[in-house]
Amino acid sequence: MNLENVVEYFESSDEELELVHQVLSYAQALAMDEAESTPRFGGSLPGKRPNIDRKAEEGAQRLYDDYFSESPVYTDEQFERRFRMSRRLFLRIAKALEQNEYFLQKPDATAIRQLAYGSPSDAIDEYVRMGESTARKCLQEFCKTVNHLFGKTYLRSPTRSDLQRLLQIGAKRGFPGMLGSLDCTHWQWKNCPMAWAGQYKGKEKKPSIILEVIASYDLWIWHAFFGMPGSNNDINVLDRSPLFSDLYNGTLPEITYVINNHTYNTGYYLADGIYPPLATLVQTISSPVGQKRKHFATMQESARKDVERAFGAMTEKFAIIKQPARLWNNEDLNMVMRCCIILHNMIIEDQRNEPTHFPHSSFHGNIFESPKNNSEFGEFLSRYEKVHDTTLHYQIQNDLIEHLWQIKGETEEE
Repeated sequence: MNLENVVEYFESSDEELELVHQVLSYAQALAMDEAESTPRFGGSLPGKRPNIDRKAEEGAQRLYDDYFSESPVYTDEQFERRFRMSRRLFLRIAKALEQNEYFLQKPDATAIRQLAYGSPSDAIDEYVRMGESTARKCLQEFCKTVNHLFGKTYLRSPTRSDLQRLLQIGAKRGFPGMLGSLDCTHWQWKNCPMAWAGQYKGKEKKPSIILEVIASYDLWIWHAFFGMPGSNNDINVLDRSPLFSDLYNGTLPEITYVINNHTYNTGYYLADGIYPPLATLVQTISSPVGQKRKHFATMQESARKDVERAFGAMTEKFAIIKQPARLWNNEDLNMVMRCCIILHNMIIEDQRNEPTHFPHSSFHGNIFESPKNNSEFGEFLSRYEKVHDTTLHYQIQNDLIEHLWQIKGETEEE
């Protein structure tokens, strides 16, 4: 608001208006003096220390000779151990990143190295010859570009062929209708702003951010929901998660399978005991009584380790999410986490040796085309009530108990 606009708000005498003029003029003069005395950042300033001559060209040449020349110093095995992915996959990602103008003149592995080792931005200066702010900018641009280029392919819901494969493997392991395992993990936030520290402190008494994941037998991550403060538990995260949104809206492909002579048309995930008894979740039995229930609890807990193994494999590949997060912005943390999940799935695909189809699987069922999205609120409520049907939850659990016990008996007879 300028001086004329301020004066218009006053209906006063000439003396009062003159006083207002004097006060505002004095305030404007102080603001101008402060602006002139504040040092500017960037550019050439008299007396400013010149930039450090890091010999960046020599560092880039050394990196090229070590890993990317026709006769590199280090082998493919050493490259994969240090950068968590094969040289072939890295070059594929580097080729795709050329779409981002930021990387046109920067053909190095700085971002991958920060993700893999979790080292601070200034820790790679001695080898790569890159300043701290430049290294941090490289990491941010790399994660943003990977999310943009590969997110729709490597962080998506299962397709019809994916569902067929997951159901076949689930039936082979004794769980017809299983689509994966569900669990949450925490990423400690070292540089969480003090104003937010209270809501982000969980059971470990340190600020953290929660990641909800669904992983399959091959450690592929099909669903990731990241960003909830660490003070929440798994139930709160599930309530905010979009995990069942497509199911509620009727946009998921329909499937049918049979357990213990009962037909079902909704898949389920294995989960631990903290989750509510939903029809789409199958939990273990905390204190099983009887041989059947004990056998079910053993098999369920064994299969549910898929998601724990996925957490372990991803954090071992990318130490940046194993160590406390050093970034200040939670949006940057979200971007880094999504990038690590995408790269994790790309590595899983690159290393996958098993066939895509399993013609001898014991799965017997059908997958139908995705139904048309029905916007009727009544249909939405019907699907919601079905997911939260406690009776259906325990029916599926009891059928699985009998099914697994029957498989155990047939195996022992053989």
